[in-house]
Amino acid sequence: MATPPGCSRVPRGSHSTKPPASSDPSKPLSGVLPMFNKLILAAALATASTAAFADPVRYTIDPSHTDVIAQWSHFGFSNPTAHFGQAEGTIVYDADDVAASSVEVTLPLAGMNSYTAKFDEHLRSSDFFDAAAFPVATFKSTSVEAVGEGKLKVAGVLTIKDNSKPVVLDVTLNKVGENMGGQPTIGFDATTTIKRTDFGVGMYAPAVSDEVRIRITTEAGVPKSAE
Repeated sequence: MATPPGCSRVPRGSHSTKPPASSDPSKPLSGVLPMFNKLILAAALATASTAAFADPVRYTIDPSHTDVIAQWSHFGFSNPTAHFGQAEGTIVYDADDVAASSVEVTLPLAGMNSYTAKFDEHLRSSDFFDAAAFPVATFKSTSVEAVGEGKLKVAGVLTIKDNSKPVVLDVTLNKVGENMGGQPTIGFDATTTIKRTDFGVGMYAPAVSDEVRIRITTEAGVPKSAE
């Protein structure tokens, strides 16, 4: 049959079998969406990993809520105490790697208080602490070890009257959180026993016991400028 003028003849068998282009706008994104979802998941996992391994936190000791209590036997008749206040220092606590934690404390002997002024004067005299020549006692940790849920062993060096001796504290982590002002805060209790003759404070020993039991309670917070 003749082809009408103006029309081109389509050769037989040359009809295209390719389906028409889709008009669904979502089709071109079908390969992109799964990739986008994977990127979101990877970012979420990275964020969770960063949160799970937070940096160590540096706290400043609060002297208003810190007390170091020394107790000994007085000829077997009584067990008097002396309190050491005005503590200064820092606690670094790493919840993910407890071994990376540390503590450093200075105790001014001016803050010692037995609640008897005359006895305080005697304790600060050269018979005992010689506070005029050695105004502070210090403790600096050398290792921190987790020994159970909320329990730590803190080894360190205690220095009194320029006598430095190793001491191990049995520590309980009381709480980590925020105080009433929203300040990140941490609290510990600790105990140890020392021999006062090791530190040049041995007058009347052993009649007045050489061993002195130490109890510590402390609270420390992150300074606002460091938050």
